[in-house]
Amino acid sequence: MNSTTHLALEVQQLRDELSRHEELLANKQLRIQQLEEMLRSFTHRQFGASSEKNPDQHHLFNEAETDTELEAETASSCDTDELVTIPLHQRKKQKRVSIPDWIEREEIIHDLTDAEKICPHDGATLNCIGEESHEQLDIIPAQIKALRHIRKKYACPCCDGYLITASKPKQPIEKSIASPGLLAHIILSKYADALPLYRQIDIFKRLGIELDRTSLANWMIRCGELLQPLINLLHDQLMVQSVIHMDETPVQVLGEPGKTAQSQSYMWVMASASISSPAILFHYSPNRSQTTPTHLLDEYQGAIMVDGYEGYRPVCDAQSLTRLGCWAHARRKFVEAQRAQPKNKQGRADYALAQIQKLYAIEKQIKDEPPDKRYEVRHSRAKPIVDHLKQWLEKSLLHVAPKTAIGKALVY
Repeated sequence: MNSTTHLALEVQQLRDELSRHEELLANKQLRIQQLEEMLRSFTHRQFGASSEKNPDQHHLFNEAETDTELEAETASSCDTDELVTIPLHQRKKQKRVSIPDWIEREEIIHDLTDAEKICPHDGATLNCIGEESHEQLDIIPAQIKALRHIRKKYACPCCDGYLITASKPKQPIEKSIASPGLLAHIILSKYADALPLYRQIDIFKRLGIELDRTSLANWMIRCGELLQPLINLLHDQLMVQSVIHMDETPVQVLGEPGKTAQSQSYMWVMASASISSPAILFHYSPNRSQTTPTHLLDEYQGAIMVDGYEGYRPVCDAQSLTRLGCWAHARRKFVEAQRAQPKNKQGRADYALAQIQKLYAIEKQIKDEPPDKRYEVRHSRAKPIVDHLKQWLEKSLLHVAPKTAIGKALVY
């Protein structure tokens, strides 16, 4: 081997070594970027505010003060209110609260005494020439009463061979002290008003009634069994819809057989997109397996609006379902990428969010329009934005590492 060949070989080895070091350095820089994004994301979750989550529990205790401070913000929901010009900004004037006509009226007459009906100038008796009225909204607190079912017994006076007892209506839970009205009240308080059973027990205690939490829990389980036929009918109604919204939410279940208290279970939610036939169903599953959507969507033919979870793919492929993507979930990925950016730095996440915001603005403007009008506006105004966004996404994917926060948002 001559010196020239030996030199060329050494140069090639040095180039290979340099290439390996550059690749190693690039991987380390990528890892540093990912860790910095994770740190910023965790910091924001710990100390920052989130615009997508519900108010914290402490909001329950300063609700009145907070609502008055945010009057301008909450007024935006009153679309028909009058605009009032205020220095430095505009806000919508709040409507005066009125009492509906269907509310029962109780008249309370305030009259003068006989002595006050005499004119102090000439002693003549005053004539009633009219009246002034002012209405107040009152409430009758909950009342507890006991329903005593008395079943009359009858016997034949001529013989001892015939005895009959009057029947009573079938009860939801036989031989229980809970009436249908009480069960309905507990169900609505728990599932519609989010009032846990232990808090309801405290409310009953203030009314002088001692109830056991275990009894209330058993009542709810029994009522769930009684409602199963209605749930089946609602599920049948969902299966004939053209579009179904579906999502799964983690829940923690204590004392579940075969699982630790820290493990996650899931509540699967199905909702119809039809205004004329609204239906929402909750289905519990101990896991997030693809078998759950396969079971819930058995024999369904239509479209499902879901997030990017791959567990929906088998049932979509098997039954040729149209899978619709959710803009809220896609937007959330870019929000997370935006929070992971260095402070005061604009990036791809900001641009994506700006484009999505344009789509949201269009939807807000046409939300009260009929379906054909919304369809026309979406094609004329929203479709060009979506087409442009698609081109931008495909181009950006070539220049972004897929494991970074913005990379994950683009891939999603």
